[in-house]
Amino acid sequence: MITKKVNNVQEAITGIESGMTIMFGGFGLCGIPENTIAALVKTQISDLTCISNNAGVDDFGLGLLLQKKQIKKMISSYVGENAEFERQMLSGELEVELTPQGTLAERCRAAQAGIPAFFTPAGYGTEVAEGKEVREFNGKMHIMEEAFKADFAIVKAWKGDEAGNLIFKGTARNFNACMAGAAKITIAEVEELVPVGTLDPNQIHIPGIMVQRIFQGEKFEKRIEQRTVRQKN
Repeated sequence: MITKKVNNVQEAITGIESGMTIMFGGFGLCGIPENTIAALVKTQISDLTCISNNAGVDDFGLGLLLQKKQIKKMISSYVGENAEFERQMLSGELEVELTPQGTLAERCRAAQAGIPAFFTPAGYGTEVAEGKEVREFNGKMHIMEEAFKADFAIVKAWKGDEAGNLIFKGTARNFNACMAGAAKITIAEVEELVPVGTLDPNQIHIPGIMVQRIFQGEKFEKRIEQRTVRQKN
């Protein structure tokens, strides 16, 4: 069995260079690859194009890369919790491509499946459709969206084995599942890394063929972006 295990996060990010396009799994702060982002912050890598549902918050997640001006362009669907993102976007320091959330997910999934493009009604008649091919299907107008072309996809899973098989837990499954295998190289950081044969094949969400590197993270803060609690009566 070919092992995908690398010893640490530094080995996992080998080959990531300035100017590359990188996918980052997660939804809000849920299921983000915390260790890998922290390692990239410590490098001199810059001019990144980041594909992610959102840009984290000011002091956590992709917000850390934004603080160091390591991101040149963000392709996202939701950016409302990051003041530094807003500042850089309004000042023109950061390129931003806002994409409907379903379209963002499908552009990832299409890349994962080897499908070059697809048609969707989402965004027709808006700025999203500018410059894109338009076709009518069953009396409804659709725009053509191309699959993403990324150099690296970085995902976070609850558990994985040394062959790269992954299991996600709860909401952390989100964009991680459709980004795995959607780039030239997929890096998976996991909370628990186990020997091959340990995982129940019926419980695996992403097969190891989609993953090139896997390592066990040292620490996960798992911050809550918006804490809402019910008041006691």
